[in-house]
Amino acid sequence: MLLNRMIPKTLTSVQTNGFHTTAVCNEIRKMARLRVVDNCEIGKKAMAEGKPPRVIHVYNKKMVGFTGDMVLLAIKGEKKKGILVGCKQQQKPKMPRFDTNNVVLIDDNGTPLGTRIHCPIPNVLRTIMKEKTHSKGADYTKLLAIATKFV
Repeated sequence: MLLNRMIPKTLTSVQTNGFHTTAVCNEIRKMARLRVVDNCEIGKKAMAEGKPPRVIHVYNKKMVGFTGDMVLLAIKGEKKKGILVGCKQQQKPKMPRFDTNNVVLIDDNGTPLGTRIHCPIPNVLRTIMKEKTHSKGADYTKLLAIATKFV
């Protein structure tokens, strides 16, 4: 109570009149909610219940996810990996910007859990996935094979 008296109301992030005063963060960081856009069973159940997956870890040095990055997700009490296929935040040149943060769930060896991707994915993702695919490692180009639309 004493702390609220010392700080002016315009600087705090408390709710006033039903509106939250903190800024919206469009970046994909820890605890960000994503939308599953493939047709895997666990993704469909989570989205139907209104409990979308949350990011636990972003696999890059900046800890901010961009299109094509791999993330670790908490979905339905399980840990799954996913590839970001669309982001709301400001993108690199010639990379489309989306209305939602989209993810496709994958196994540990890079194969997608679903058999079809419902939303369009960026065409630039082809070059990004080919660079990340190694001869002995995971094959991320399978993700491009199940996509139906490209932007």
